[in-house]
Amino acid sequence: MNILLRIIFLCVMAAPAFALSLGDISNKDAVGGLKEALSQGATKAVATLGKQDGFLGNPRVKIPLPESLQKVEGLMRRFGKGKQADELVTSMNRAAESAVQEAKPLLLDAVKQMSVEDAKNILSGGDDAATRYFREKTEAPLTAKFLPIVRQATAKAQLAEKYDQFAGAGKRYNLVKEEDAKLENYVARKALDGMYLMIAEEERAIRQNPVAAAGSLAKKVFGALGR
Repeated sequence: MNILLRIIFLCVMAAPAFALSLGDISNKDAVGGLKEALSQGATKAVATLGKQDGFLGNPRVKIPLPESLQKVEGLMRRFGKGKQADELVTSMNRAAESAVQEAKPLLLDAVKQMSVEDAKNILSGGDDAATRYFREKTEAPLTAKFLPIVRQATAKAQLAEKYDQFAGAGKRYNLVKEEDAKLENYVARKALDGMYLMIAEEERAIRQNPVAAAGSLAKKVFGALGR
């Protein structure tokens, strides 16, 4: 049985002989250990993305032009405007790198607010249960936090003007979707998607090797269950 599922099984179904040790772990230390591991995973994900080339240099999260504008990008490159397209993509990713740095406090706050029931649901909820928890608790406030940061970064780089040039060309060919028309919304959304993707990778690493991936309290919890 997967060790994470064993936690739930032992916490809920443990025989009386184990009540004092495993019961204590399930109600206190197991939750604390999970919080420790998730705090570490979220912190690492933010640190990975919130630096130069955190988005731009990572093909898994690099933000391209919206799909509806990529045909326009191809046309621009054919007419010798590839440099403008490259600058636009670089600037969008730089804005995302700046914005994601602000995510850590809200992610850690979501961990602090986690209940025993939340922890049990995460432990038994599949490989991306913690990531889904983070998205549910933080997506709306992080969107509100990211938007002004992206807006400021894109204005400083005159990114909105460049984007409007692409969007204007796209509109002439009926290629631009309404959801992609506002630059700051698109970049903020893609920045969040990339951040949750990296959190999901950290979650998978913790699930696959929790003792090595987590801190001292989590090691204590998993070690006690392994005796």
